[in-house]
Amino acid sequence: MTAVSKKIFVLVLVLMAAGAIYYAFLKPAGQGVGTAGSAIPGVEETSSVYLSSLTDLEGKPVAMDQEKLVFINVWATWCGPCNMEMPGIQKLYDKYKSNEKVAFYIISDEDAETVNPFISRKGYQLPFYQYAGAYPPALDGNAIPRTYIIYKGKILTQEIGASQWDRPEITALIDKHLSEI
Repeated sequence: MTAVSKKIFVLVLVLMAAGAIYYAFLKPAGQGVGTAGSAIPGVEETSSVYLSSLTDLEGKPVAMDQEKLVFINVWATWCGPCNMEMPGIQKLYDKYKSNEKVAFYIISDEDAETVNPFISRKGYQLPFYQYAGAYPPALDGNAIPRTYIIYKGKILTQEIGASQWDRPEITALIDKHLSEI
């Protein structure tokens, strides 16, 4: 590889990294966030967006609370973008954890032997769960992280890829819907 080729390669890598950082943390307000009060087009209002066969990290079955505003994050310990957004999810959870109208589900398909040491090392105090099975069509996807805010079977907002979940427009969306519950 010539010196010029190396410089071009490094420049391309820098541009890709800058684009990833911009998309994950600095994108304009509202980009990727559904408007308050609207559902994602094409998603029917139905309970099919809720996960069955959900378990806590001790293997105990957990039923998703369909009467609350639900925050679902699908992640993995090995996923770099998942790890980047987890501190923002922790801050959002800390803000709403005592609110009886909100439920958080941080979901991985990894086993507890993998997840527990990770969350212990990182110090996260989030409600982590395991899910094995096919996701409902509205929540299905190959990419992680995937995050959804749902109320009464409607997806209020969704984002694929890392995001800063404690940003003002997210808390405004949650607060608006909480005031209507």
